[in-house]
Amino acid sequence: MPASRRGSGTVTLPTGQTLAFHTRTQDEEDLPHATKKTMADHLRKYESLFTLTPQRMRMIVDAFKDTLEAGLEKHGNTVPMIPTYVFGWPTGNETGEYLAVDLGGTNLRVCLVTLQGAGRFEITQSKYRLTEDQKQEEGQKLFDFCAECLKTFIDQHVGEEPGMINLKPGEKLPLGFTFSYPCSQNRIDHGELIRWTKGFGNPNTEGHDVAEMFRKSLQKYDVPADFISLTCDTTGTLIASHYVNPKTKIGCIFGTGCNAAYMEKVANIPKIKELNIKDDAEIAINCEYGAFDSFEHEHLPRTKYDQIVDETSNKPGEQAYEKLISGRYLGEIMRLVICELIDDGVLFLGQETYKIEKSYAFDTAFLSLMESDPTDELLMIIGIFTHFFALETTLAERQFFRALAKLIGRRAARLSACGIAAIVSKMGYLDEGCAVGADGSLYNKYPGFADRVHEGLIDVFGDKGRNIVTYHAEDGSGVGSAIIAAMTKARKEKGLYTHV
Repeated sequence: MPASRRGSGTVTLPTGQTLAFHTRTQDEEDLPHATKKTMADHLRKYESLFTLTPQRMRMIVDAFKDTLEAGLEKHGNTVPMIPTYVFGWPTGNETGEYLAVDLGGTNLRVCLVTLQGAGRFEITQSKYRLTEDQKQEEGQKLFDFCAECLKTFIDQHVGEEPGMINLKPGEKLPLGFTFSYPCSQNRIDHGELIRWTKGFGNPNTEGHDVAEMFRKSLQKYDVPADFISLTCDTTGTLIASHYVNPKTKIGCIFGTGCNAAYMEKVANIPKIKELNIKDDAEIAINCEYGAFDSFEHEHLPRTKYDQIVDETSNKPGEQAYEKLISGRYLGEIMRLVICELIDDGVLFLGQETYKIEKSYAFDTAFLSLMESDPTDELLMIIGIFTHFFALETTLAERQFFRALAKLIGRRAARLSACGIAAIVSKMGYLDEGCAVGADGSLYNKYPGFADRVHEGLIDVFGDKGRNIVTYHAEDGSGVGSAIIAAMTKARKEKGLYTHV
């Protein structure tokens, strides 16, 4: 087959005039650069694909609610609804010095939290960068590193001088450990790692009790810390936010992942009946609801771009809800739409597009930059395409990109509202209203995300949706972990449910 002459260019005539030419094949009618009209036509198609109507949202919320209830019934459900053994709300009057260790995806964070009561606290912290090698070495070595960092941190902050902690010989500081990887727990000071996520792959850790491994390292380095509790960042977010604002009933994370936690009556958790905990006791539930509608794909409005993201991910079929709303995937959804328009001959004819054709080359941060571009010419968008992809754009194309980013970002926020609405509806919080402590890069950094979540809640519940207010949560993995350690220590000292 002869090489296609498809493309465009200019020729200078002997008269000095410039003549533009464009060669196309018989099945191609678009100009080399998309005009405003054709871009508007395409936008209408994507509007219908990515727009979520209030009616559709209410259907999703109903299915979501059923899924949450099923997860409380029995073990092994797709949305696991994990009991965290954090009993009840903090009083806000917890006081004392606590340590918190947070093993995150990129950093290890060590904190000293002073709870001052009346919803107040003070925090001192250090961060230690994790190398890629550390994420793959022997599991016990990873916990040795955590213990060494904690020991160094304590040595810096313990002493006789004013402002330092005065530890008596043999005295230990209570420690809360934030470990945000899927664990099965049957006590608060135990956690068996189900599988590593976030790029970790340390051998001899999956299927092991990570709390026991950390304890071993603490003993090895003679760290004056008493391991009290193992929790995830979402549960910490719920507890820390309630400590500061007692109207808080739900904690959420919308970042590279998505999750929520809330407080449930034991009577409504049939799967832990054998633990003999009183029916009217309350336990925080870590929903792990990013897995909603996984495998079956019956309820969420997945486009073909979402299906490609899912099929090419490292865990196809899993985390279906998360893949529509998390910061890890929004840029890729937009890139797939752009690539389809390149293949259809609508965008960037005659330009080299290989850079944008690389999976995950389009960062979610680009969407938030596009949406917040304040210039008439959309100079921010010019910058993104020229600097990262060496592509020239017209104003009509840039307006289209901004509108497309808005559609994808808005859908993510409205779907996020469905998860919150399902918990609100299940727990009957609508009439009295409640606050939702939300955290994560999408919630904190994506322009308009919080407003769109609120708009979504009003679309689901009508005017009463205004009673549900999200706000920037307190630090769940540091302060939250310390408060949970304080609550757990107090509970065990009272002899309450010491077996969990």
